[in-house]
Amino acid sequence: MAPVTTSDSLAIVIGATGGIGAALVDELQSSGLWGAVVGLGRNSLPSIDLTREDSVRDAAHSLSATSYPLRLIVNATGVLGGKGCVVEKSLRQIDPEAMRRAFMINSIGPALLMKHFLPLLARDGRSVFATLSARVGSIGDNRLGGWYSYRASKAAQNQLVRSAAVELKRSHPGAICVAIHPGTVDTSLTRGYAKTGLDLQTPAVAAQRILGVLDDLDIRQSGGFFDNKGLAIPW
Repeated sequence: MAPVTTSDSLAIVIGATGGIGAALVDELQSSGLWGAVVGLGRNSLPSIDLTREDSVRDAAHSLSATSYPLRLIVNATGVLGGKGCVVEKSLRQIDPEAMRRAFMINSIGPALLMKHFLPLLARDGRSVFATLSARVGSIGDNRLGGWYSYRASKAAQNQLVRSAAVELKRSHPGAICVAIHPGTVDTSLTRGYAKTGLDLQTPAVAAQRILGVLDDLDIRQSGGFFDNKGLAIPW
């Protein structure tokens, strides 16, 4: 399987100031396999704010002028608790404003990224769009309940990826569009929620595993949902 990386291509990481996002940028840059690596966030140039479509559109437009073909986009944004969100343990804790915030970042934001960035992918050869999802977004794997907003918003993101992959195939036959569960990573997002005994990874290890999975993906796997070992996760 040919890797996604080529020395004359562009890679973009969205959410580049977060733990996993920053590690992805570092890993891509240190590999020496890319012509250019761009990390996007609220304070980057161009900046990007997933809660505002004009910001997403303008960032995509700014990068459309690059001389490098775009062959990799990784969305590393996401929200669990804090910042107006709630990790509910029961139905009684559901708050519509908190749920709206979770869907804005975990579902609508990635949808806007796909709307404005997928058309920029190289039309010749292989390219990849990957967005970080979560195993708890799997409906089939849900045996514990709770975490209503986070679970539902990640499940919605997975469905958006599935639909976008179908459409992308028509215009970009070599492009792959997937959702990736990075595993449990020691970042601000998971602190206070990671259970003892889990394989708690550093961001650097998580980035290596994510990129390894993306390198090995086949076009027939576009539209899928995978863990950090490349194994399919049930919807």
